[in-house]
Parts: sequence; structure tokens; C-alpha cells
Amino acid sequence: MRTDQQPVRIALFAPDGRMGKAIKAAIDEDSSFLLSNDNGDVLIDFSGLGALPTSLDRAVSAGVPILIGTTGLDELADETIARAAESVAVLRAPNTSLGVALLADLVERAAAVLGPEHWDIEIAEAHHRKKADAPSGTALYLGEAAKRGRGKATEERGRDGTDLNREKGAIGYASIRGGTVAGDHDVMFLGPDERLILSHRAESRAIFARGALAAARFLRGKPPGLYTMRDVIDSL
Repeated sequence: MRTDQQPVRIALFAPDGRMGKAIKAAIDEDSSFLLSNDNGDVLIDFSGLGALPTSLDRAVSAGVPILIGTTGLDELADETIARAAESVAVLRAPNTSLGVALLADLVERAAAVLGPEHWDIEIAEAHHRKKADAPSGTALYLGEAAKRGRGKATEERGRDGTDLNREKGAIGYASIRGGTVAGDHDVMFLGPDERLILSHRAESRAIFARGALAAARFLRGKPPGLYTMRDVIDSL
């Protein structure tokens, strides 16, 4: 049997976490994947910032690609990921939903057409009460898409106080935390007398699990380098 016809063997770095359990459930429903923590074709890590060096070391030592779904990463994490990508394929995805990957593409296109002279961009996101980082990694990912569309842009976060003046061309962020919200994101283009709102609603972690498996299928056999969910979308 050819390699591309064999099940993709998935190793989970944090199998007992919320996303680890969701990915295991998705694997159980799809015969083209197999859970194999000891001998995986692709390692998936949705753990936390502190565990990232360990998961990357494991991937590099085993010579297997790794999908990193952890958010809230800092500059040191960026450097660690870049070094690992010299040895193995690394896909960094603040959100593994295929819908969000498509949304980012739409945001980039809209930002390129709707210029900063007349259109403001605000990104609002809502998540469950236990989410530790804000703005969400997905909101920042969408903001980066908007920046690519416009060439450059500054950011405004956490507004509070009086006599606030919005900077022309800035991308604003607003974060809401509470309940069990899996993830809501609205990218608002606010112009004169009209608004364009591009939205995504996550109803369960299953969508992130299915997207992670699609990314794992893409990563199997890939050469060293840094990849994104846009690469996954382009391959479909």
C-alpha cells in the first residue's frame, strides 16, 4: 500500500487536554487516521507555552512534522519554532478551523479594497471564561491578515478612559470572556454609512479537531520549513 493510502498516524503531545480528547474523538470517526503516540507520522501539540520546547524537541528528535495549536506565544517561542523548522516541518496554527483559514483570506482581500482613509477595522472576539490569553490568537491571526491587505497598520488594544481618539488606519481589538463559548470572531469594516462584518462562530471543539487532522494529513512527508493553515487550504 502506498504511503498516501495508509492511515496518517497521529501522536498527541497532550492527549488528556481538551483538544487532545477532541482530536481522539475525531480520529475514532475517521478511518484515514490512527492514534499512535509511540510511532506517529505527525505530532500535534495543543498544550501550553511552557511545554513548547519539549514538544519541539520530541518532534526534532523523532524527525517528524509537528502541528502547534498553542496560542499566546511570545518572541522566544517564535525563535524556538523557527529553529525547529530548520529540521522538521512545523505548522503553526492559532486556529485550525478550515472556516477561519478561509475567513483570514477574505479579511485580507477586504482590507486591500476598503482602505484606511474611510474604513476602520475592529476585531471582536468572545471565548469561554477559562481562556487565559487576550486578544485570542485567532483575533491576532485575523489582524495579521488585515495588515497584509493594507500593507501595514498599527493596533489599538484594551481601550479604557476618556477623551479617546481612534487612530486612522489602526486595527482595534475587543475581547469578551465568559461561559462556555468555544470561539466567536467578528471582523468589522466600518465605513461611512455602511458596515461589512465578516464572522465565524465555533459551536464546538470538533471543528478545530477536524481541521487539525486535515493539517496533519498535509504535513505528512513535508520537508522542513514553517507552514500555516493557508498552505493547508491551498492544498485542498
